[in-house]
Amino acid sequence: MKQKLQTSFSQHLALTPQLQQSIRLLQLSSQELNQELEQALQENPLLERVDDPLATSTRLSGDGSVISTTKQPETASHTDSGDFSGERTGDVSSNEEHTSDSERMDSLWNVPVPSERQPDDERSKPQIEAPPESLREHLISQMRLSVISQRQRALVELIIDALDANGFLQESLPEMLEWLPQELDISLKELEEALSCVQDFEPAGVGARTSAECLAIQIRLLPRIPYVVRKRAMNIVENHLELFARHDFVRLKKVLECDDEDLKEAQEVIHRCNPHPGAIYATDTAETVIPEIIVSKKENCWVAELNPDAMPKIRVNQLYANILRESGSKAALSVQLREAKWLIRNINQRYETILKTSQAIVERQQNFFSFGATSMRPLVLREIADTLGLHESTISRVSNQKFMRTPHGILELKYFFGSSVATETGGEASSTAIREKIRQLIETEDKKKPLSDNRIAQLLERQGLVVARRTVAKYRDILKIPPASLRKKL
Repeated sequence: MKQKLQTSFSQHLALTPQLQQSIRLLQLSSQELNQELEQALQENPLLERVDDPLATSTRLSGDGSVISTTKQPETASHTDSGDFSGERTGDVSSNEEHTSDSERMDSLWNVPVPSERQPDDERSKPQIEAPPESLREHLISQMRLSVISQRQRALVELIIDALDANGFLQESLPEMLEWLPQELDISLKELEEALSCVQDFEPAGVGARTSAECLAIQIRLLPRIPYVVRKRAMNIVENHLELFARHDFVRLKKVLECDDEDLKEAQEVIHRCNPHPGAIYATDTAETVIPEIIVSKKENCWVAELNPDAMPKIRVNQLYANILRESGSKAALSVQLREAKWLIRNINQRYETILKTSQAIVERQQNFFSFGATSMRPLVLREIADTLGLHESTISRVSNQKFMRTPHGILELKYFFGSSVATETGGEASSTAIREKIRQLIETEDKKKPLSDNRIAQLLERQGLVVARRTVAKYRDILKIPPASLRKKL
């Protein structure tokens, strides 16, 4: 086959760096966007942030004194000083004798300035909040007060280090004994005594190996419980905890040979226990969500507006920009200037797209903002995309991890999108509205005879909503509501 050169024409879509950056910024959450901006501010000297993300934080100087962040009142201009100079002179002369006594009294309570403070002055040291006490620190502090023997202290600390975040001992004592050095000559009885010592510590139930043991430890320590009730509760958690968890009260009463009132008393005792005693010392904190959109009512109509607190305020550093404009050089700063302008433009475009999408959602969900989730109408991505002239993938990026503050709480934008279910009248109902109706039916049910999924489907059919039983079960699982057998109460 003979080789030859051949030219051809073709068309293809290429994403420019600006478009790639715009797509990437659009799908970021507010927290991820701030991280992206912080990195850009460090890499590009032509970018500067107008707002201070640490404006509400307490600032400390080198000597530990608090730096005041409040703005001082501006002094009057030269033109104003001439008009009001006579009045101010009169005020000073008339109040001079009254302020002298008060100033002498205030001087008794004045805190010395940093230069006047002594090194050993308690007020010269920064007052920083101590970190919360962990479960291990809490148990170690109790061990130091109750355990005297150095050998037993080491074994108790070994048990404490083996506890998980909930306070349970995941590894059995024989397994721990296997990997301990033989030259220490540690017996299984010593480990059992160390575990028993840990189980006497607070919080009650810590050091348990099973849920039954955890509940049993706490029931033994509960005060003012009648002996018969305590014994019955201990019998349930030690021998019949599975029946109790399944709410199989009929078999439970038969096994225990008791009536509803006796079983209810034992149930109240068990409910007073904490199945995860170590969780109260967890240091995990919930992340704060700052909504990008605020919905408010104006002239009997709900309107979406951008939240100014969620919008980062950045700009091009004018000093560097003027130097580049005057010199006209094509140095590396020129490239960074262009990148800074792209970033600012793409951020503005990001919030414009979020605002347009939110406005289109609010226009179609007016009844939801007025009456709640039961009035939610069906809405799909294509409907908003066709209205705004955008692609469905763009609307999907906008609705993900973007939040809106509404009269019913802070909700993610994708919350307003949902499938539809046909009604008997030929209309459509939103899946969100059906889930809310299911939640309301379960909240008002008789707890002794909870509604089954089939019964809920029948009640919804009476309201004109044709929903299958398996659909009810799926929506109930989404709402994290247990089935009827686990909702039953005495």
